[in-house]
Amino acid sequence: MQNSTHRPILAWAEEDRPREKLLLQGPKALSNAEILAILIGSGSREKTAVELSRDILSHFDNNLDVLASASVDKLMQFKGIGEAKAIAIASALELGRRRKESRLEEKPVLNTSEKAYIYFKHLFYDLSHEEFWIVLLDKALKPIRPVQIGRGGVSAVIADPKLIFKPAIESLSSALFIFHNHPSGRLLPSDADMQLTKNMKRVAEILDIKLIDHLIFTNKGYFSFSDQNML
Repeated sequence: MQNSTHRPILAWAEEDRPREKLLLQGPKALSNAEILAILIGSGSREKTAVELSRDILSHFDNNLDVLASASVDKLMQFKGIGEAKAIAIASALELGRRRKESRLEEKPVLNTSEKAYIYFKHLFYDLSHEEFWIVLLDKALKPIRPVQIGRGGVSAVIADPKLIFKPAIESLSSALFIFHNHPSGRLLPSDADMQLTKNMKRVAEILDIKLIDHLIFTNKGYFSFSDQNML
């Protein structure tokens, strides 16, 4: 590859330009910086799109998962990245995450906390805020669909029992899981988490819907109320 430092992309040898390189050699031949450069299209006055992309990746430890957790505002702090480019980056990373989700195999029987965690941990990738989800299950304990119930701040989210059980009743679910995440990484449940679980179990029993478990997700693992005999 020719030395391209501080030279406009159009002045590079054709095989060195990210778009042309993709056409000639396929997307797998591109580095992460080159792919990112295609997304943002252009750099700044001082740097080419590839150089700017390298700077962005370096800032996030060359880790795409870390980059995916960056907000649009955070991305816009880089000179040469405006709102449109930041949105393009965030959208591309989200599309990649959804592709991974769509490739999940046939729905499993979710009869353990580990199976539920593995199957649905993608819902909480890269989140810097709390979200509350339920997963509706059929009689065979296979997932019907996940439903987001609430979205909150860094340390809390409000989960209304009426909102939790409304989709369960409408879909004639036989059972459900409750999920929420702790962006702080703390695995232990709070007092509010424990009280919510007690309330949900009581309502589930009245409606004859089995509450299989309440899982707390973090980037490093999960906490299961059922496994800890707290359900």
